[in-house]
Amino acid sequence: MSRQNALVWFRNDFRTIDNPALYHACQSTQPVIAIYIATPQQWNQHDDAAVKLDFWRRNLVKLEKELAILNIQLHFFQVDSYPKIPDLIATICQQWAINQVHFNAELAVNECQRDTNVIERCQDIGVTYQSHHDQLLLPAASIRTKTGTPYKVFTPFSAQARQHLVTPPDLYPAPVPRKKATDYTAEVLKEQCQLADIPWPTVSKKLQNCWPAGQQQALTRLSEFCQQPIQNYKTDRDTPSLAGTSRLSPYLASGILSVAQCWHATLHCEMSDSLHVWQNELLWREFYKHTLVDFPQVSKHQPLKLQTEQIEWRHDAEQLSAWQDGKTGIPIVDAAMRQLLTRGWMHNRLRMIAAMFLTKHLLIDWRLGERWFMQHLIDGDLSANNGGWQWSASTGSDSVPYFRIFNPVTQSKRFDPKGTFIRQYVPEIRHLSETAIHLPSTKNKPSDYPSPIVDLKLGRLRALSAFKGV
Repeated sequence: MSRQNALVWFRNDFRTIDNPALYHACQSTQPVIAIYIATPQQWNQHDDAAVKLDFWRRNLVKLEKELAILNIQLHFFQVDSYPKIPDLIATICQQWAINQVHFNAELAVNECQRDTNVIERCQDIGVTYQSHHDQLLLPAASIRTKTGTPYKVFTPFSAQARQHLVTPPDLYPAPVPRKKATDYTAEVLKEQCQLADIPWPTVSKKLQNCWPAGQQQALTRLSEFCQQPIQNYKTDRDTPSLAGTSRLSPYLASGILSVAQCWHATLHCEMSDSLHVWQNELLWREFYKHTLVDFPQVSKHQPLKLQTEQIEWRHDAEQLSAWQDGKTGIPIVDAAMRQLLTRGWMHNRLRMIAAMFLTKHLLIDWRLGERWFMQHLIDGDLSANNGGWQWSASTGSDSVPYFRIFNPVTQSKRFDPKGTFIRQYVPEIRHLSETAIHLPSTKNKPSDYPSPIVDLKLGRLRALSAFKGV
């Protein structure tokens, strides 16, 4: 059989607009076939949240329809894990007359090894391949210090990145409809399935409604954010009771929206301090992804600062459970954790407060918190989640100094002064005054709300002692 079809392998890039792999596959006149390979066992190993997996499913439904308009059929496959993918790709290429394979590069260790193995199998059978730059504004390893080493500090990294971004990254339009591929459909492969056959988790309709699927939804959210909220971002972003953040992270994490689209959107806004701050958030995302590539140990549950492995973390299952369930007796921490459980998302300021409470006041290993977040976040992303946790735990790149420990009550009074956010998620203490709600006393604490599981002052001193010797 002569090979005359191009194959696009979709992963975390569920969009047709600004999708380099799809765009380049469609540059020739030959028909294009699309595939998605589900790996349930791998999802479990990577602690992918049920709400995120359901979000993938709903976006694949949208993607399938959008590709059909382009006369590109999306086929679904299921294997247990990554090691089975190279042979599957090779079989697809041989049975479906594929002469070139396109995919967008992923950056974590397991994904890089998977793709290397796929490339080797393509070479074995004489199929060309192209891995495309997609998840970053700037290519990996392109930002270096004067001595040629990777940056470990954000500020100089971002300054150099902004210099490179004077010329913004390319945006790729959606392909135009094309000729259908018709000479391969008779061969049904054993791993082939329907989208509904994949063991997706069940998620409530209420939770799904918080995060509507599809690239048009993502683009609409981006446009609406850039019209007005972005101009107040600097002041509003730290107030969890306000809709002051973009809420675009789920769409970025799953590739429904590209970071290049976000950066280009900022170029059409009036320059302001708030705009600069939001661009910096995109650059923090960039910084952590470059860190993932330059320091692969962070993909392997290791701290970037290897000496912090010496810290003697406490093992307290009861306190860990209280933190996970939002029952620590510290209202802002409990509200944050309950937001995570009910919405599959947590406000960024609260992520820092909750993470630092666990790693400093409770002195519990940051990896347990990192895993819990990944198991519940719709925007769970290895680089961003790991970077945030290692920042809070003082174990990672440009992390907060170990002696700078957020007091959650002080943070609560500053960023939720009237207790508006706390009242929403901790109804047991909704009736308390604006003063009392941040840390109920024994006298005004209702019986159904727990006492603090740690004395904040003693917890802080314990953390300082544990970190000082490292």
